[in-house]
Amino acid sequence: MEKSLFEQVGGTYTQVGDYLLPNLTLTEEAQKSIGIWGQQHARYLKQYHKVIYYNYLTSGKLNAYLADIDEQAEEMFSRLVKDMADKQGIDENLKATDQMAWVGKMNNIRNAAMEIVNAELIYF
Repeated sequence: MEKSLFEQVGGTYTQVGDYLLPNLTLTEEAQKSIGIWGQQHARYLKQYHKVIYYNYLTSGKLNAYLADIDEQAEEMFSRLVKDMADKQGIDENLKATDQMAWVGKMNNIRNAAMEIVNAELIYF
């Protein structure tokens, strides 16, 4: 009997009852830590873009992809917060003189930056 293409490239089978099942394994991918941004994007992909999610998962690139998204989102968030605070004149002087006003303004800036990152990177 002629070998299948799977066998020609080094694949093997295991017999289970009357069936021959291919011995498939996923490649080991480097496990990078995924922060909150990457986890949010993973949930979004899994719920609304299943094909993209499973393509990354089965190709062994999901973890690297999510880690990259997380890194990009964190950099974008930090840059936006810093830029917005500079433009609105929020500095350490305000923090020293009126802490409650500083906290309120910084919370508004952080929320606005989160909305921008979510819209542009996480929930595309």
